[in-house]
Amino acid sequence: MNAHVILSAEDIRRAVRRIAHEIVERNRGLSAVALVGMHTRGVPLAQRLAQAIREFEGDSVPVGELDIGLYRDDIPSLELRSRLQRTEMPVDIDGWRIVLVDDVLYTGRSIRAAMDALTDFGRPASIQLAVLVDRGHRELPIRPDYVGKNIPTALQEQVEVLLEEVDGLDEVRITRTEGEV
Repeated sequence: MNAHVILSAEDIRRAVRRIAHEIVERNRGLSAVALVGMHTRGVPLAQRLAQAIREFEGDSVPVGELDIGLYRDDIPSLELRSRLQRTEMPVDIDGWRIVLVDDVLYTGRSIRAAMDALTDFGRPASIQLAVLVDRGHRELPIRPDYVGKNIPTALQEQVEVLLEEVDGLDEVRITRTEGEV
């Protein structure tokens, strides 16, 4: 496998801070705004966004965790049971502006599942999407509101996001199996 680093720890830090500023600006403040991270790496990204917002705005924004496993259409149910993680909404989401946070946007299927899961908790005023990496190749009409980096990829490539909280380091890599064109 060939791996190429496309975002360093500093690049990730800058992207998170920029996205945090954009969230505050677009929502004209933080009134009724909550961040909801998708397991696994969307959760620490949402926490980082909340920390950045707290640093420059002085206000806290609620952060939740969302497991979309039961809403996925691409994982067999037997395999799913061992992968379920905690879901925790920080507020009653009715009428709130929810910023859904994930690491990589690819086909859009995970985001569709996340929106289905969110609506089981209530009816938000809006759902916005923040992703660290948008790699293209959408299968559903979903687009992010906030993007750390757009990275055009080949279908044979994988985008691997590594975060300190989960993996012990911050880095985004593109990997390609040897022999693939």
